[in-house]
Amino acid sequence: MKLTRTFTIFAVLLLLNLFCASTVYSQEHPQQPAGDEEVLKEIDRLMHVLQLIRKNYVDIDKVTTAELFKGALRGMTECLDDYSDFLVPKDYQSLMEDTDGKYGGIGVTVNNINGQVTIVNVVKGGPSDKAGVKVGDVIHAVDGKELTEDDLNNNVLRLRGEPGTKAKVTLLRPDEKGVLNAEAPVEVELVRAIITTPSVVAAQVLEGNIGFVRIKQFMEPTAEDLKKVLQDFEKQKVKGLVMDLRGNPGGLLESAVARCSFFLAPNSMVVTVKHHSDLHENRESEHYEEHRSRSGYKFNDKIKMIILVDGESASASEITAGCLRDHKRAVLLGTKTFGKGSVQSIINLDDGSAVKLTVARYYTPDPNRPTIDKNGIIPDITETIRSGVIRSLDQGFDEGKVDLEKDTQLMRALEVLRSFPVLER
Repeated sequence: MKLTRTFTIFAVLLLLNLFCASTVYSQEHPQQPAGDEEVLKEIDRLMHVLQLIRKNYVDIDKVTTAELFKGALRGMTECLDDYSDFLVPKDYQSLMEDTDGKYGGIGVTVNNINGQVTIVNVVKGGPSDKAGVKVGDVIHAVDGKELTEDDLNNNVLRLRGEPGTKAKVTLLRPDEKGVLNAEAPVEVELVRAIITTPSVVAAQVLEGNIGFVRIKQFMEPTAEDLKKVLQDFEKQKVKGLVMDLRGNPGGLLESAVARCSFFLAPNSMVVTVKHHSDLHENRESEHYEEHRSRSGYKFNDKIKMIILVDGESASASEITAGCLRDHKRAVLLGTKTFGKGSVQSIINLDDGSAVKLTVARYYTPDPNRPTIDKNGIIPDITETIRSGVIRSLDQGFDEGKVDLEKDTQLMRALEVLRSFPVLER
């Protein structure tokens, strides 16, 4: 009885708060219907379901009210699109760590391959590398608890933690034929450490005096790291440049603008961001933001450039590739990109959680090209590569190694660059 009364009071307060907010909104926008009755009706239904769960769910002692509300918030955001989300504090912290490029962990990159949490990269000098963990190992359990294929993000979070804490990891190692030996699991005890995730890797000058640099993700340090690589290439008098954005999921918009600025005259258009506030009749008109290149360091514009892209090049990678192609600064080679042309904002909440919300879409400088969102970018030169090759090469890239025999796309890029008229020095 007391529980029901508490939730009734809470529901009334929530409805009053919502009504007040709706009233303020309708006063500020008198020409637009506020839809208060529909919103209040849905909130009332939400509270009714919440009470039904609290009264009748068989395992109610295993779930808290806070968890129920977090589930409702997550469902509310996830139904919007593929990128909006409600982030509990640990997920928000993980996202910020990925952006900073530093985190506490065991020094591996994992992916869900055939329903198994498989190690696809081992950070050189990290805890896993020192313990003999190998690419291709499958993580079966952490601290005695088996990992599941359902939620890769939660599995990654279990591998992370405060530097100095221990993690007992159970591995299944494939034999020479690639078959996992479940009968002889490998147990390793690892001490978590600060792991720095490099975003700019494999920077080297290849045959023909052509510079090659791979960018794995766009984080805060990326622009400065790339600048150092480009300056070094100029000192070595490279005659061409290959920038590898294959498999790059994107990252910070500002980092994309900073990168493009190295190759464009100041104040050149990089990307237009359109806030789609016109998608609903009750909202204000649309708003555009122009992001232009900055002054500062400029890479020699006489040096020809090819950007490698594929179906996993997304978001800020597509901004970079699309911008430099539209300005005729680079030729794109590879396969069609992913097609993520939306912008997400992170809105912090008072309990350490956050809402990741799609707030806008972006467009490359050429207005005659189709929008990237859902369409992707078709490269100037289409060159396919066998599935999974890039992932298999990633360990080598991280160690500064390039395998031209396997990397047919890079080989084609070098051939194209060598066919271009080059700068005489």
